[in-house]
Amino acid sequence: MPTLHDATGPELTAAQLHDILRLRVDVFVVEQKAAYPELDGRDLLPDTRHLWFEGDSGVTSYLRVLLDPGGIRRIGRVVTAASARGQGLAARLMEAALTVPGEYVLDAQTYVQDFYARYGFVAEGAEYTDDDGIPHIRMRRLPG
Repeated sequence: MPTLHDATGPELTAAQLHDILRLRVDVFVVEQKAAYPELDGRDLLPDTRHLWFEGDSGVTSYLRVLLDPGGIRRIGRVVTAASARGQGLAARLMEAALTVPGEYVLDAQTYVQDFYARYGFVAEGAEYTDDDGIPHIRMRRLPG
């Protein structure tokens, strides 16, 4: 059974950050063929929260929560290794992330919009395509 980890940016060890970045690049850059700047300077900020599962083979599922202006929390980089999909890990990460009360936003790939809707997220605005041609939709979850 994978172990759940929860750390702020400054609490991450170099090895943890490396393993997290490896999973994100493996899925978003290699598997999805989306060549984008993965390092955005927000991973080590003190108000960035990282949640991930780690098993014998390393980080298997991950997400981060950023604090945007106005106190809105932004969930992003939700990712699960191909070998760990179908085990409910992303669902467990979402449940853990949402334990902090408040308003949340995320930019979902449209094919997983229903997944986020299970947690009270509602689409706002029109679907858009990012620079890599992947369809997304902005979603929001209001406090309460």
